[in-house]
Amino acid sequence: MFNQFLEKAQRLTNDKEPFAIAFVVNRQLPSSGKPGDKAVIEKDGTVTGWIGGGCTRGIVLKEASAALKEGTPRLVRISPEGPGEPRPGVVDYNMTCQSGGTVEVYIEPVLPRPHLLILGKSHVAMALSRICRAMGYPVSVVARGADLHAFPDADRVLDTPVVDPALLTPNTFIAVCTQGENDEDALQQALESELPYVSFVASRAKANAVFRVLRQRGLTFEQLRRVKTPAGLDINAKLPEEVAISILAEVIAFMRSEEAPEMTGKPGAEGTENDKIFINPVCNVPVEKATAKHVLEYEGMNYYFCCDGCKATFEKEPEKYALKPENAH
Repeated sequence: MFNQFLEKAQRLTNDKEPFAIAFVVNRQLPSSGKPGDKAVIEKDGTVTGWIGGGCTRGIVLKEASAALKEGTPRLVRISPEGPGEPRPGVVDYNMTCQSGGTVEVYIEPVLPRPHLLILGKSHVAMALSRICRAMGYPVSVVARGADLHAFPDADRVLDTPVVDPALLTPNTFIAVCTQGENDEDALQQALESELPYVSFVASRAKANAVFRVLRQRGLTFEQLRRVKTPAGLDINAKLPEEVAISILAEVIAFMRSEEAPEMTGKPGAEGTENDKIFINPVCNVPVEKATAKHVLEYEGMNYYFCCDGCKATFEKEPEKYALKPENAH
């Protein structure tokens, strides 16, 4: 099992896929998870390893999904006493399973570094490549005439005006730094990728002129309004290195904002946590649908429960706990 844990973590890291690692750090019997138990949890809820069953598994899946979305670790404490005094970084749940016991699980998100795709070989492009490399961010450069002498820090330098679709991953951020060389073609490719972050190094007057050409080519206002131009946060940047820093700051701000979609396999895809997890309406504990032992159909909808006690409570007053149509999943 330990080898499977390591192999899965290594494969996901190599594939630059986000995942979370969950460690059982403390328990009080009769909880099934014990200190040292661990699991890799993928973004779709797939678990490799063991961190306990029943209420614990569903709660950990829910909190792992939240950790991946927020990019922050947390300690999850599940006990019969329920939530105590709020503590920073600690999420408390009430243990409702009849087995009882207390368990504490530490969840650490493992997120791939953002991949910067730089279109163009301008001085800003070169400066951006250097600074991104210093941050440990993988960099690809695509531009006619680009070479390793100008971009020694880049992971890939492609002497072509055409973007290879293999470079367009959900974790890719595009900066168009053409500055007069094939502006329209580069920006069109960036927008047609449908990736959420596209910036364009240009003045507003220059950008508007390029936009007019792209409108004539059939691009929509909705596509063009996604372009962040002038590129970067407004820090009154003048030098190429300053502009590069402002672009990288904007990328980081974008990653941390609600505007950025979760990295779930394709650009703009929605999260899949609700596909496998159901929030028990009686105690509000997450329940994994695939392993739930207590399932009840009510008004054409399946309800999943962490224990037979919650199921019995629901059966007594189903109208009190039944979900409204807009909240059902």
